[in-house]
Amino acid sequence: MKILVTGNMGYVGPNVVAQLRASYPKSSIMGYDIGFFASNLTNAQIMPECMVDLQHFADVRSIPAKLLEGVDAVVHLAAISNDPMGNKYEEITLDINFRASIELAKKAKQAGVKSFVFASSCSVYGFAEEGARTEASEVNPLTAYARSKVYTEQGLADLADPSFNVTCLRFATACGMSSRLRLDLVLNDFVAGAISSGKISILSDGTPWRPLINVKDMARAIDWAISRDAALTGPYLIVNAGADEWNYQVRDLAYSVARAIPGVEVTINPDAQPDKRSYLVSFGLFKRLAPEHQPTHDLSTTITDLQNALQAMGFNDPDFRNSGLIRLKVLESLRNSGIVSDELSWAFKAA
Repeated sequence: MKILVTGNMGYVGPNVVAQLRASYPKSSIMGYDIGFFASNLTNAQIMPECMVDLQHFADVRSIPAKLLEGVDAVVHLAAISNDPMGNKYEEITLDINFRASIELAKKAKQAGVKSFVFASSCSVYGFAEEGARTEASEVNPLTAYARSKVYTEQGLADLADPSFNVTCLRFATACGMSSRLRLDLVLNDFVAGAISSGKISILSDGTPWRPLINVKDMARAIDWAISRDAALTGPYLIVNAGADEWNYQVRDLAYSVARAIPGVEVTINPDAQPDKRSYLVSFGLFKRLAPEHQPTHDLSTTITDLQNALQAMGFNDPDFRNSGLIRLKVLESLRNSGIVSDELSWAFKAA
């Protein structure tokens, strides 16, 4: 099997490559990433890209069709990866996350790729008060990032057929340790605050609901999606990826971290503007379809793993929200230095 993983040099990618290498030891795995976050390694014993057979450093907006020849499966992770970046670069987010994704899928289908796995997001549900959201629920994207995921899902639906299986995994909010850790994710942020300052500052009133998933369990879901039996569910599938037990209110996540790391103070901002992103999600379909690839990590072990890894790194930065562990800050630093253009391309490369 030959597998192409886009965005493999981000937060999720290293775990995905490790999972696929273990599941398909004789496969050929290619990475494709622009490399903006390549140097943001965290407690890594080796460069994660040592586990791929070939690494391409290039923009996902310009993948050559020839690269897809002979590829059996595409795992598409490359994206502007969160709401703050999406809000700052709204049109570029649509260009990268939506338009480039559909163009990639078209090229993949023309090249004979059999399986296309798209990393979507439960953020497409936006704000929902009427119980847990299922795949049949109406979407309510509130941000450029979430809208880009909805548009891509819709565009991929038109391309799927019996020879081109498309799986859209609506992931819960990622968390947990990675060789390229991000701290702009709610649980990771809380653990970092607890370790660096003994304080967890909740920027909202703490009531919004969030489903979470450990990044290693995201990799397990992708592993399943690559080879899922399309005869059971059809060539096009949207599925919420996570576990019902991982639906939490933000304040409960904070207090769980405080219980795990003694001496931590939790502060809530009662005067904060209401966070419009709040949704419970049902993962029943994923449990039925992928019983052998269900999440294996729980909240307690994820917190402990993050704590141990951050302490092993000597992490002690109370101002981490302005550090290189925040993806938007990395992009701003690269742009301010003139290395990256306003269009989020390498400035030193010829047009």
